[in-house]
Formats: sequence, structure tokens, C-alpha cells
Amino acid sequence: MKQESKLTLESLIADFLEYLEIQKGCSPLTILEYRHYLRRFHNWLADNSPATTPDQINLELVRKYRLYLAHLPARDGSSLQRVTQSYHIVALRAFLRYVLVQRDIPTLSPDKIELPRQGSRSVNFLNPGQIERLLNSPQTSTRWGLRDKAILETLFSTGLRVSELVSLNRDQVDLERKEFGVKGKGNKIRVVFLSDTAAQWIEQYLRSRRDDFRPLFIRYSGAVDAQKSGEKMRLTARSIQNIVAKYAKRSGLPIEATPHTLRHSFATDLLISGADIRSVQEMLGHESIRTTQVYTHVTNRHLKEVHRAFHGRDKQG
Repeated sequence: MKQESKLTLESLIADFLEYLEIQKGCSPLTILEYRHYLRRFHNWLADNSPATTPDQINLELVRKYRLYLAHLPARDGSSLQRVTQSYHIVALRAFLRYVLVQRDIPTLSPDKIELPRQGSRSVNFLNPGQIERLLNSPQTSTRWGLRDKAILETLFSTGLRVSELVSLNRDQVDLERKEFGVKGKGNKIRVVFLSDTAAQWIEQYLRSRRDDFRPLFIRYSGAVDAQKSGEKMRLTARSIQNIVAKYAKRSGLPIEATPHTLRHSFATDLLISGADIRSVQEMLGHESIRTTQVYTHVTNRHLKEVHRAFHGRDKQG
């Protein structure tokens, strides 16, 4: 244990990220985010504190770090959003819990670090008209447009996370049954369903392909690399984000739409149409019902519109 306590924070952070990948089954995107948050903490420590080992981390150090985050400017020059500050603290708490529990190394108990209070989480989603404009924006006469149309239709039809979408393989999707299994957060398997329209566009897109690459959605820019069944041809999460942003801008949408906006729109559409929240929880792959309940704020607004339209003294009749 004496030898363990001499491990540096830098080496323990590297071990923690491996633990997230191997033991917890976290997605590459989640690991990338944790790496970013913990690297920021480590860099701040290097510039502001002599602490290099876990036992030197204390509440006063964490208080100063939180103050630093509160004054840290975002890319647009504004203050870092409180939710983003929270993500940094969540990552730090998870790391300290790993050090304390998994490695049995003395350090500050993560339970002593309180998370910032958050207001109601906002959910950006598109209404049916906006969804229609977005889905119809790709020019399907080109192979890029046909692929992008299939991507947008799949995102809205399934509510997939972007990390889940990019990991899909063409032999994984059953276009006849219009369903397939997907591995979500924590390696949790769930079944997702395709609408008739989404299945038709995926089928058209695959018919246009002249390759036998394994990934469902591939890039068309850069050099062709057929190694490992075309694995290097697979679109990345960033590529999907750029595709959605491009068509959102082309459609003149009032918000900066992302793949997660389509996931929100998928859930909102189901709830407003009468789906029960437990079913939506299953389809989204949420471990806790509390995560899904964020959408009740959206459906409450819908109910208010229904109330205004169908009840009250201002009704004609």
C-alpha cells in the first residue's frame, strides 16, 4: 500500500480511464470527455498547487478549483455553463471514488464534494414541421446526400446516441424486421426499431454502395482504406455531428441542432403522441427513469397548449 500511495495523479488518471473502458464498458466518447475534464484538473494542479499524489487532495484545493472553473471563459468568451462545471466535478468525484475504493489509496472522499445546484434541465427538440424540413434537406441524387438522408432518418426513427449510430455495422441491421440490437452505455443491450421510411432509405443507401465494407455508414472523402473490412472508412461521431449541423443550417432551423437534438425530438414525439414514460425509457436506453423524466417538462408545455385550445372562456361556440 505504501508503494501504491506514491503513484502520481497522472498515472492514476491513466489507470482510471482504462478502468472505464475495460471494467465499466464506457463508450469512447464518454472516456474522451472524462480525459478532457481530468486533464484540465491535473493541469490546473500543476500550475496552482504542489499536490502530485491523491493524499494531497483536500476540500480547500477542490474549492479553489471550483472557483477557477466558475471564472473560466468558454470558447465564445462567456462564462463556463454551470452544467459544464458540474461535468468537471462529476469526473473528479468518479476518479476519487476509483482511487479510494478500487485502488484502496487514501484520498479525499468524493462524498464530501457537493455538486453544484442545477436548474431544470432544458431540452431542445424540433417540432414536426422542423423535423420534416430537416429530414427532407439532403439531396438524395448524390451518394453523399443519400447517405445523409439515411443517417437523419435513422437518428429520428431510433433515438440512438451518436456513439451508438457510428458503431453500427451493415450486417447488424435487420431491414426486413425493421429492428436491431444496440449496445449502449455500460454495455447494456437494447432493441431499437426503424420506421418504414427509415428502413427504406437505409436500403436505398446500401444498394448504392459498391463496396463490402462492414460499417453501416462510411465516409466518401479522403483515400479509400479497405483494411480490416473498411473499418477506417467508418464515419466518426464528429462527422455525424457536422452532417446534422450542416442540414440544420440549410433548413433554417431556429436552434443549433445536433444528433442529441434528434434524440430529444424522438422522445418528445413519442410522449406527446401518448407513449408511456417507461416504454420511452427502454427505447432510449436510460438506466434510471429520472433521466427520462426530463421530457415531462416538454410534454407539460404541450398539455398547456391543449388546455388553452380546448378549455376556457375564450372558446368560441
